[in-house]
Amino acid sequence: MRQPSLILLSLLTCVPLTPAAWAISFQTRLEKVEWQVEGDQFECRLSQPVSNFGVGEFVRRAGEQVTFRLQSRERWLDTGSATLLAAAAPWQPGRGDINLGVVPVSAAPVALSSSQEQGARLLTSMLEGRSPLVRHRTAQGRDSVEVRLLPVKFQKAYDDYLECTAGLLPVNFDQVRQSQVGFPGGGVALDPMGQAKLDIILGFLRADPSVNRIQLDGHADNSGNRLTNRDLSRRRALAVMEYLVAQGVPAEQITVRFHGERYPLVPNNSEANRAKNRRVTMLLERVPASQVPVSQAPAEAINPD
Repeated sequence: MRQPSLILLSLLTCVPLTPAAWAISFQTRLEKVEWQVEGDQFECRLSQPVSNFGVGEFVRRAGEQVTFRLQSRERWLDTGSATLLAAAAPWQPGRGDINLGVVPVSAAPVALSSSQEQGARLLTSMLEGRSPLVRHRTAQGRDSVEVRLLPVKFQKAYDDYLECTAGLLPVNFDQVRQSQVGFPGGGVALDPMGQAKLDIILGFLRADPSVNRIQLDGHADNSGNRLTNRDLSRRRALAVMEYLVAQGVPAEQITVRFHGERYPLVPNNSEANRAKNRRVTMLLERVPASQVPVSQAPAEAINPD
């Protein structure tokens, strides 16, 4: 892989007071371009090492669309906003570059991460022979710098990437960490929508055993008296717990609390709002195994707020 090429843009001229400006370009030699595909149920990555810079990669997490990222071994890019382009290849005369907008740059190892919309457009453009191209300035702020990936050998790697994404879970941890199961009808039995939501969460729990604690909080609206509402919130939380345990979640990993009408999600000033307040909230956590209770009695160990 070649060294970064330094292209002198301002040659020595008759204006001696004008400083020379340099453009630093990072790009792997054509014959040495390699794509790598890695992933599991949680994330798929399609990456190309960039000589002397780091890695450019397309990353798709479970439950999300693809983003484009740059990881650098050294801090070449200044913070701020870089320009992201789907650049026409040198062997495609007459085709212009497509400006995909700006992307924030940080000082972290993952220096740049696009939006999902930008990532999807950029990945699609590679099927047309275009190159991901990032233009910015160096960390010192004086010179321009560009980082380019090449679309050679792309189709086979893209097929492997699609095979990986086909096995992704429908959600990621951030999306299910705080969830809500509704009881809009006013009862204490799970409806089909609530069961479907719990089934998605259960699929994630089976795939990621590091999530080992679940907190359930039952809620009610203000339709009944205080004791009735408290009992409704308790029974709703129990209904969720029983469904989880029946599907294999250890009961000792679950904590149940119930609050009656004390914590409304929205004001109880309409039937639609009251329906939103009839709910059970779920909080998923990863805690050290030493902090997870060894056993838990069923109903007696339920903790009201």
